Amino acid sequence: MGANTFQELFLDEMKDVYDAEHRIVRALPKMIDKAGSDALRTALENHLRETEQHVVRLERGFEQLGESPRRKACKAMEGLLAEAEELMKESDDDNLRDAAIIAAGQKVEHYEMATYGTLREWARQLGYEDLARTLQETLDEEGKADKKLTELSGTLNLHAAETNGDMELDEDIDEDEDEDE
Repeated sequence: MGANTFQELFLDEMKDVYDAEHRIVRALPKMIDKAGSDALRTALENHLRETEQHVVRLERGFEQLGESPRRKACKAMEGLLAEAEELMKESDDDNLRDAAIIAAGQKVEHYEMATYGTLREWARQLGYEDLARTLQETLDEEGKADKKLTELSGTLNLHAAETNGDMELDEDIDEDEDEDE
């Protein structure tokens, strides 16, 4: 990290989330391609457009701070997106894959919400009120995306549970319990 001041810490985290958003822009088309449900595909397409705007907002935020937009590898997002890739590969069943995409998407959204909430507060504390409002706007959109995924999970996860895959999950749980004993 190397931050010696609160300002440097703030900039470091801005670079981190800037990288995270770029990674998400690259990952969402893969999720869109793998989605079986039209509703999920549409939600992901809409969020891709929003995420592209998040990148633009962050670039404007860097400009407001008198900084060039730079990325710092976001290890957390690397891990979340790698996990999403694995989840999407685990099933050929559209319903199960959709459930996995929703789970992965919500993990990403929650990470982003935590990050944007922190950055918004830090921006306020550092006296960057305009930037704080911009960060809040992005935070609001991330929250709406998470709520949309929750709404979709209410129906799509039921379809996944109706497949034979739920029987295999129950067996895996029983095996895990035996290993603990």
